[in-house]
Amino acid sequence: MSRLAARALLAVVFWPSLFFFWFLGPFVFFLLSTTSSEVCPRLETRAEFLAAANGTLPMLVLQNLIYAVPLICLVLWSWLLPDQARTGHVVTCIKLFAVAAILGALWEYGSSLVCDGYGRPFFSPAWRMTSYLPIANLAVNIPLYVLAFSLGRTFSMREDDPPADPIRPDENAP
Repeated sequence: MSRLAARALLAVVFWPSLFFFWFLGPFVFFLLSTTSSEVCPRLETRAEFLAAANGTLPMLVLQNLIYAVPLICLVLWSWLLPDQARTGHVVTCIKLFAVAAILGALWEYGSSLVCDGYGRPFFSPAWRMTSYLPIANLAVNIPLYVLAFSLGRTFSMREDDPPADPIRPDENAP
């Protein structure tokens, strides 16, 4: 398979996954949250509450694996077209993604531990501080989205395109 075909295949995977997983995915996973407002009133004991919160962990792992698809495409593109500057930016994307994944997991897991349905605090008030993590996560995700989008655009464009407006000599000139 030629490098151009491999790059095109990566672009076919990268752009839809970037849009659907990174931009629409958080809304879907938020709606699938295990300890929603309907579940909290039914939990009566600390053990039931912990079991419900721990039930969210597999979904958090799956969510982060799905979110990693655009990053995997960036790593493969970087491998196909080695460039020191781009590789550094891909590494920055991976670091930002790791921080965003940790903040997101803490927020989702922490937010599932703050309600017990009866107003009794089961856990430390520190878990209530997780309500501020979406702001920190947003501060990390905005540069991540911009960098991943610009890298994807750079990697998916052909580098061997002829100039857009070639100058043609006038054949009728003396």
